[in-house]
Amino acid sequence: MMKRLSNALILLFLLGACTPKPEPFSATPYDIDVPFRFPTRLNIPDDNPMTEEGVALGRCLFYDGRLSGRLEAETQMSCASCHHQERNFKSGGMQGFSGETSSHAVMPLTNVVWNNYGYGWNGGKTSIEEIVYDAVCSPHEIGSDTNRVKSLLQATEGYPEMFYRAFGSSEITFANVEKAIAQFVRSLVSGDSRFDRYLRGELQLTPEELNGYVLFITEEGADCFHCHGGGGNPLFTTNQCVNNGLDS
Repeated sequence: MMKRLSNALILLFLLGACTPKPEPFSATPYDIDVPFRFPTRLNIPDDNPMTEEGVALGRCLFYDGRLSGRLEAETQMSCASCHHQERNFKSGGMQGFSGETSSHAVMPLTNVVWNNYGYGWNGGKTSIEEIVYDAVCSPHEIGSDTNRVKSLLQATEGYPEMFYRAFGSSEITFANVEKAIAQFVRSLVSGDSRFDRYLRGELQLTPEELNGYVLFITEEGADCFHCHGGGGNPLFTTNQCVNNGLDS
């Protein structure tokens, strides 16, 4: 009897030793390929490093109407409802719940990973994560509720697994919703326009384009460069907030 018990204990020990341990959570770092003449300093917070899994999750959330906390398709809104990809992720007319179209101005989202001055219309927001929270909760934007969004995403097949791959937990928190969308937005890099190719010496601008460029960078011309950066600035912005006189 003792011999059989001893053999059983040895077998259990061997089986336990052979059982593979779950692999520790490890996301894949996401590397941004910095375009020619772009600044090398990226504004990526230490508590939200970019990963392949996080960017992929953020992309899904960016286009998902469930951010509105609604199941009915006709009342759903997402980030992409106002930030249109075909318009450089800015607006150009927004479709409302009732079907009407209005000219709702929304700023573009490309190349914001180089913004070190603040976000929003007055630069008062310190991070893209904060902007995501405001966009989802503000009544004049998506107008949702964080708890409703979390519950709906948690119950949606595929999302718990994607959140685990991105953040190591299948329990969905709104903080991780913010982080994922912010990672996707930081991945939106535009560096291959005609002007970018001109700076790289790959093409020559047309006479009209060159004339416009001269107007852009001279005070005697259109005087654009004070706010949008000097000649050769591929970002066309200083990312600082200035008064452009429209309030008068």
